[in-house]
Amino acid sequence: MTAAPGAPIRIANCSGFFGDRLSGAREMVDGGPIDVLTGDWLAELTMLILSRLRERRPAGGFAGTFVTQMEQVMGDCLDRGIRVVSNAGGLDPAGCADAVQSVADRLGLHPTIAYVDGDDLLPRIAELAQSGDLRPFGTGTHDVHGDHGDHVDVDLGDVGRFVTANAYLGCWGIVDALANGADIVITGRVTDAAVTCGPAAWHHGWARDDWDALAGAVVAGHVIECSGQATGGNYSFFTEVSGMDRVGFPWAEVAADGSAVIGKHDGTGGEVSIGTVTSQLLYEIGGERYLGPDVTARFDTIELEQLAPDRVRISGTRGEPPPSTLKVATNELGGYRNTVAVALTGIDIDAKAAAIEAAFWRACPFGPDDVASVDARVIRTD
Repeated sequence: MTAAPGAPIRIANCSGFFGDRLSGAREMVDGGPIDVLTGDWLAELTMLILSRLRERRPAGGFAGTFVTQMEQVMGDCLDRGIRVVSNAGGLDPAGCADAVQSVADRLGLHPTIAYVDGDDLLPRIAELAQSGDLRPFGTGTHDVHGDHGDHVDVDLGDVGRFVTANAYLGCWGIVDALANGADIVITGRVTDAAVTCGPAAWHHGWARDDWDALAGAVVAGHVIECSGQATGGNYSFFTEVSGMDRVGFPWAEVAADGSAVIGKHDGTGGEVSIGTVTSQLLYEIGGERYLGPDVTARFDTIELEQLAPDRVRISGTRGEPPPSTLKVATNELGGYRNTVAVALTGIDIDAKAAAIEAAFWRACPFGPDDVASVDARVIRTD
């Protein structure tokens, strides 16, 4: 399916985190018509995980599960004109693109693959900290996005301890890649909504200051970026939803004005309702202005309408210019922790637990005073 010029573009999600179900891409490609297949692999913790994987093997800085999914669906996506946009590149979008290219070569396919980088600030982290271009979120009157207020001095700490430092980029690198004919676009750290906003802005030809349209696409992307959260997984009344043992993943059909219809493939579990969409809209939201690198989306202007079962229209979203700064996520190693669990049976459980704990500390080369915290618990089942 390839959306006609001016028609809404249907953008599907197949992953909400690094570790989401591996069949997601196959389900979204086979389950119904879509124009773009997207997925979000990058939580803040994921960047730390990828840095640890990269330490073990040089090609470990991206989400290998995305490469596996591309092997499953690449041929069908090319045949049907389905573009793929994913942030699975993690810390190594170029390496991820190479891995996908290797899959294509093995399958005898010829996609145009692009990657978007520039988010990795680690090589320049000391310079940025020293110049003041990198600063932590402050308190008091300081506006951390640079719009107003006085700077509040908050210590960054030892930036030499950082193992990752990535700026949240927006959608325009994705737009450029698609405009230049990319079938598959792989990014590093972009905002979660950028993988939806980018295809929508490309398809509809939006300008960088089409604030309302961009804001609408950001809202749609925010709703679908966590896969099954929008179809019941983030819903307080999930017990009233059928098919929660295997919910379907959502898609957003984004119109030229930025309004969108949220839905899921017919016959899949879960539901798309005003309740489920509202629950996901409020996820990770701190105020009525949702700040991003492309636009500030006004969440207090959003209107929802239930069009049909599993079809919710989002409209009315107003946009404002984005802040002058980008958010940066950093990770550092905070130490080590370990857990030991021992199964105790029979009588005198508390005495056995005390004996086990004494035996543990006798065998351990360190004592309780050598570590930051110790938590010893007897978890009874009787």
